[in-house]
Amino acid sequence: MVFRLKVASVVAVSVLVLVGISAVALAKDSTRFDASLSGYEELPTLSTRGSGTFEASLNKDGSVLHYTLSYEGPFDGNATGTPSNVTQAHIHFGARAFSGGISAFLCTNLGNGPAGTPACPTTAGTVSGDITPASIVGPAGQGIAAGEFVELVRALRAGVAYANVHTQAVAAGEIRGQIEGNKNDD
Repeated sequence: MVFRLKVASVVAVSVLVLVGISAVALAKDSTRFDASLSGYEELPTLSTRGSGTFEASLNKDGSVLHYTLSYEGPFDGNATGTPSNVTQAHIHFGARAFSGGISAFLCTNLGNGPAGTPACPTTAGTVSGDITPASIVGPAGQGIAAGEFVELVRALRAGVAYANVHTQAVAAGEIRGQIEGNKNDD
């Protein structure tokens, strides 16, 4: 009887350990991602009234990342406080509090994105689209070659990518948010 109780305890603990490991593995394999964007996340930190959100989801076979970027101004993160227009937005490859290169365009008004990149609303709005292997532009200097979609997904799951909205007055980026995997995927 004591032996059976010990075996049952070992089995119960083993099951709990396996469930815990599975939950961690599922969290690392997130298929949904989000970020809140503000000037406080920029480098250097900016005082701006602009804000935004980024949401994305990976399709079932892991080949397309559908995203929605919403933001609103006024974008006034310059020394004069004069509102500015949005020029472009991207996903960058970079850890929290570090700048990184562009991996994928979310929108642009400069005509510098891959074919099919949507235009950015100039002061406020929402833009949606799909990121595919053809959308990945790098950054080669950080080990991601053009077209390496899987590397972007790995970066998103690791929490080392951020969404960034650039403006005329703050070309390096006026609002930014670190993209995190949603650990409550369905």
